[in-house]
Amino acid sequence: MAEHLSQSELDYPFKLLEYFNGFRVSKVIFSACELGVFNLLLKAQEPISAQHVAQELSCSEDGMERLMDALVGIEILEVETKDGTALYSSSDVANLYLAKGSGKSLHDMIIYQSQTIYPLWNNMADAVREGKNQNEKTFGLPSEDIFKALYRSEEEMLKFMGLMNSSWVLDGHDIVTAFNLSGFQKIVDLGGCTGALAREMAKAWPSSSVTVLDLPQVVEVAQKHFPQEDDAVEFQSGDFFSDEIPPADLYILARIIHDWPEEKCVTLLKKIHDSCRPGGGVLLVEALLFENRRGPVTAQIFSLNMLVQMEGRERPPSEYTRILEKTGFHNVQVCRTGKCYDTILATR
Repeated sequence: MAEHLSQSELDYPFKLLEYFNGFRVSKVIFSACELGVFNLLLKAQEPISAQHVAQELSCSEDGMERLMDALVGIEILEVETKDGTALYSSSDVANLYLAKGSGKSLHDMIIYQSQTIYPLWNNMADAVREGKNQNEKTFGLPSEDIFKALYRSEEEMLKFMGLMNSSWVLDGHDIVTAFNLSGFQKIVDLGGCTGALAREMAKAWPSSSVTVLDLPQVVEVAQKHFPQEDDAVEFQSGDFFSDEIPPADLYILARIIHDWPEEKCVTLLKKIHDSCRPGGGVLLVEALLFENRRGPVTAQIFSLNMLVQMEGRERPPSEYTRILEKTGFHNVQVCRTGKCYDTILATR
C-alpha cells in the first residue's frame, strides 16, 4: 500500500496534502460546534444566510461565511443561492451527530477533542522524544497523575465524561452484543463513567443486573448530569485500584487497560480474577491493533494519544491474550466489531 501511494503521489502529492491539511478540517468542525452553528441550523429548520447566523452567534459575517463555505466543501452543510444570497442548511449527518439535541450527538466528544486533545497534540514531538505524556507542558499539571489532569475541575470532568458517553452512544450496542453474555447474572462495569455502556448492556441482557463502579466524584457528576428515568443500572462509588472490588460474574473494562503500563494492568487483572465468581469472566473493550503493525490507523492514532495524554498504549490481540493468561484468565475470545472499539472475552 505504501509503495502504491508513493508511486501515485510522485506526479502530484494529493494524499500528502490531504494529510497535511487534516488538522485544519478538524478545526473547521470543532469551531462550528463550539460556536453553536449546527445547533442554530437545526433550530432554524430552514436554510438561512451567513449574515443571520453571524448575528445570532455574535460573530463576524465575513468569518462565518468562510467557515460555512468550508463546511459545505467538506459536505457537512448544504448551500443554495436565492436572489443572490447564499442560504445554508445542515445535512442529515450534521443534524444527527453534530447538533446537541440528537440522541446520537457527538457534540461533547468534539468539544473534548478541540479543547483537550488538540492542545496536547501540539506537543506530540516532545511526547515521542521523551516517551511520556504532556499534561505538564500543556496544562501545567503533574504528568504522573493522569486522572488528576482529566478531572482537574467539574467542567473538565464533564468534558471527559461527555466524550465517553458519546463513544458508547456510537459503539455500545455492537460491543455488548459481540458475545452471548446471557449466562452472566451480575455484571460490574469498572470505571463505567456515565453508565452509557452499562445501560446498553442492561438493554441487551435484561435478565442480568448491571452496576457501574467509579470514583465518588464521577458517580456524583454522572447522577447529576447524565440521569435516566427508571434506570436499570446501579452506581457504586469506589476506586478499583485501592478499594475492594465487588464479587461479580462478569467485569467490564472498557477503555481502561489501554490507560496504563503493563505492570499496572497485571495488578488490576489479578485483583479482578480474585474477585470473580467461578465460571465468570472479564470483557475488555479496546481499539485492537493488527498483529502485522499495518493498522487500523484509528487504533494506531489512539495509541499515540495514549502516549501524549496517559501512561498506556493500544495493543494487538496477542498482547492482551498474554496479559490475561498471565493473570489467570483463559479461553480468550476476540471479536473485531468493524467500528472504533473491539472486544475480548476471557473466563476465570
